[in-house]
Amino acid sequence: MDANVIAAMARWPDVADVYGWLSLTESGQWRLHPLGDAWPQGGDAEGMPAQDSGPPAEGHGAGESIISPQILQFIDRNYARDDRGQWFFQNGPQRVYVRLDAAPYIVRTAGGGAAMRLRTHNGLDVRDVHEWWLDDAGKLYAQTEHGPGLIAGRDLAAVLDGLYTAEGDSLLAVLERDPQPRGPIALRPLAARDCAAAAPVRPAVALRMCAAAAIPRKLGFLRLPRPAR
Repeated sequence: MDANVIAAMARWPDVADVYGWLSLTESGQWRLHPLGDAWPQGGDAEGMPAQDSGPPAEGHGAGESIISPQILQFIDRNYARDDRGQWFFQNGPQRVYVRLDAAPYIVRTAGGGAAMRLRTHNGLDVRDVHEWWLDDAGKLYAQTEHGPGLIAGRDLAAVLDGLYTAEGDSLLAVLERDPQPRGPIALRPLAARDCAAAAPVRPAVALRMCAAAAIPRKLGFLRLPRPAR
């Protein structure tokens, strides 16, 4: 977080939080909501469906693109979460809470093959994936050192292709044989296809399955932030 933002928080600690003015799409784009219509009062924080493509859910505005590089970079640097699993942009002394159309982070690939790396939509390198989650809609999520992230749709095939079980089998091949495994699958680090690449740098990481509607609860975040009661 920027030093001047931290200083503003200390100088004006009682500025009210705002809701409904900013959203993060499933593709990792910040959207501004000048009418404050990012979410309706009384919405269901955990049950709000992802609405990045096509019309937004009834009562949820699509918002406007932010085209200023300076503003985008400022938001990227000052993005954080509170102790309730709600994510916000710290705009000086004021928290601007964010509607999440998918997850707190949208994770993309950088590099390819054995050199493949992961990076969040706001430029944070992902060095640790603590857990993988695959939902029943075919979307892949990673619990990272920064927080929960959705693997971007354009990068999903490459990431799945780079995941191997602890025994060295392709994850895609395993899921083709058994699309609904009963328990977690132990995976090697991303792109560690052979034993030499994987050993013993990091332990295996679990891949778990769940319903799409359960993702926020499983990964510990709220898509629709709201004031504490």
